[in-house]
Amino acid sequence: MEDLLINDTSQDTTFNDYDPAKYFVLSPFGMYYYSGEDRFILKVVTCVTICIGLPLTLMAIYALYSQVRNDHVAPIYVINLLISDLLQFCYMIVEVAQPKEWEIIRIFSLIYLFCLLASVCFMVCIALERYLVIVFPLWYRFRQTIKISVLVCVMVWTLPLVYVLPILFWDEIKVKSIIFSVFCLLPLPLLIFFLGGTLKALSASISVPSDEKRRIVGILVLVLLIYVLLFLPTVIWFLTDELQYSDTLYYKFSLFLKMNPLADLILYVFMKKGAIDKVLTSVCCCRMDSNDISSAAE
Repeated sequence: MEDLLINDTSQDTTFNDYDPAKYFVLSPFGMYYYSGEDRFILKVVTCVTICIGLPLTLMAIYALYSQVRNDHVAPIYVINLLISDLLQFCYMIVEVAQPKEWEIIRIFSLIYLFCLLASVCFMVCIALERYLVIVFPLWYRFRQTIKISVLVCVMVWTLPLVYVLPILFWDEIKVKSIIFSVFCLLPLPLLIFFLGGTLKALSASISVPSDEKRRIVGILVLVLLIYVLLFLPTVIWFLTDELQYSDTLYYKFSLFLKMNPLADLILYVFMKKGAIDKVLTSVCCCRMDSNDISSAAE
């Protein structure tokens, strides 16, 4: 199996080495080319993700938009998260199509990076919004309006430009790696803090219904899990010089990142009332059935 790694993102070097006959994968600092079995697996995973995630994401955005029109503030951050997923699907389509024009690849690669960083930011917004609902309910009820949420979303969409724009003019790979890693690591303590603060406030709260408590905690736990399982491994990869030039590791991490839009759809399901109760009921029923089977076997 033949693999080629290009670590220089300058247009001349990458263009000269770019081979459209091989399957490429985006890196913020270059392009990975894969052939053989890895190429087949990556292409299959990408196609399956697009076929399943793209129509479901469009349906979820439409459903959440109807709630916003009814003056519901909560879905706004999830809608923007799903919009960033749509743009990630656009890059995946380009990746599968394998265009020969370098400029198309470069543009969509930057869009993909931008949307990955925006996804992390909107995950923090969702966790913050759930935290404010429980810890500062009165402030949230009277201060958090649709206009404020839209303003926050505009700020979040502009924040990743702090990283993406310098890529166009900065060729120092180590600096890019550090900036990217710091940007992606900052949400981790925030997500942990929001989860811990919410759990502490819920334990002392008697006015919040039990099903609402489970739904809020489930959303915060799911957001943290998505970040830890899908984003954190890539951050560690960027911070470790010895691992950064491993084709095999980046191949695996790129698969994790491609699962991000599908994981966000699970988050949308958890946003719906009663979803967690249905999941718990299904788990309990499965356990009861397995216990009945085991007791019958005895």
